[in-house]
Amino acid sequence: MSLSEQLFERAKRVMPGGVNSPVRAFNAVGGAPKFIQKAQGAVITDEDGVSYLDFVNSWGPMILGHGDPAVRQAVEQAVREGLSFGAATRREVEMAELICEAVQPIEMARMVNSGTEAVMSALRLARGFTGREKLIKFAGCYHGHCDSMLVKAGSGALTNGAPDSAGVTKGAAQDTLLAEYNDLHSVEALLDQYPNQVAAIIVEPVGANMGVVLPEAGFLPGLRRLCDKHGALLIFDEVITGFRLAFGGAVEYFGVEPDLVCYGKIIGGGMPVGAYGGRREIMSCVSPLGAVYQAGTLSGNPVAMAAGLANLTQLRNRPEIYQYINRLGEKLAQGLRQALPGCAVNQIGSLVCAFFTPGPVTDFASAKQSDVDRYAAYFRYMLANGVYLAPAQFEAMFVSRAHTEADIDQTVQLARRAPGGVTRVGLR
Repeated sequence: MSLSEQLFERAKRVMPGGVNSPVRAFNAVGGAPKFIQKAQGAVITDEDGVSYLDFVNSWGPMILGHGDPAVRQAVEQAVREGLSFGAATRREVEMAELICEAVQPIEMARMVNSGTEAVMSALRLARGFTGREKLIKFAGCYHGHCDSMLVKAGSGALTNGAPDSAGVTKGAAQDTLLAEYNDLHSVEALLDQYPNQVAAIIVEPVGANMGVVLPEAGFLPGLRRLCDKHGALLIFDEVITGFRLAFGGAVEYFGVEPDLVCYGKIIGGGMPVGAYGGRREIMSCVSPLGAVYQAGTLSGNPVAMAAGLANLTQLRNRPEIYQYINRLGEKLAQGLRQALPGCAVNQIGSLVCAFFTPGPVTDFASAKQSDVDRYAAYFRYMLANGVYLAPAQFEAMFVSRAHTEADIDQTVQLARRAPGGVTRVGLR
């Protein structure tokens, strides 16, 4: 039994499912998860000393690769000064200034500790600012594990949310309305059905938690118009896309200005972090200026801020990083389209996903047509040959600055050599 398998057996006795986040358990792909011991550049190494080319990248934060020297140095310096103070620090001011500089619609920002906390706080703020209670989200868009966002789509776009997790009350979900991603008519129908009741529309500008699903032309601008027409706020959940699609994230990439934006991942450089921000008149409703309460002992943690500032500073000062990772993302997608006949491969910038379905993937319903068993076989094949992919079909591949042309070629060639029964959708 490998060390990873031994650790998993120990973990299952003291942790639910043996993990601290469900996807890590490998339930969707089978087998025991790899317990990672260290990482450097584009490579992670497990407890058994086996190394893998990593396309998970801690689910996105490691845009510069693992162990970036500048980030590591910043963290080491911060640790020497102190781990946490529960008081204001210079770095959290600098982080807020940097976010406001990067994303023009944001005039004020508040640091929190996770993407989930950022979304939860932004939704409360939207309700407090508008005096309304209902929210619109999209099937397949994930916004963390706050109660009001854990709802499932059901069979139609115009239904009220039903709890999608035990422990979520009907009351927590009843004001969450579900629309279909890339379908403006489903959104407008909800706004008409509940006039002057919708506080906000929250959306992943790129659906990066159902694989990678791109917004169709006119979808995001259409949401902006509908919000303006109906007096609702538009919230971009940029926990994944923020500072990845461009330095200004999806706001810059698509040229659509939301009222509030939620961040995580990259702004912490690998440390736990989150943030939300928006126009001054909205953010001024947050305590201690306003009546919307939100607090956190570790919010703006000096070590997390140091890591995030080092990450973001490099991205700001070196725009060629985006050119490089976006080019590699396109190269990877083109290669996988040739290597995986019959699969739909979606890509935007450095985000890539191969769906094991022959048809195009444009929303949650089409993403769910994927053959998850075939993806699981593909995952196991790639893992056995040294490439670490997300252990679930509906996740993105993340390209980092540490990846090389040779890494992309190696990955594509490996996929091309996979057994036909694994990769050819529809052929058993």
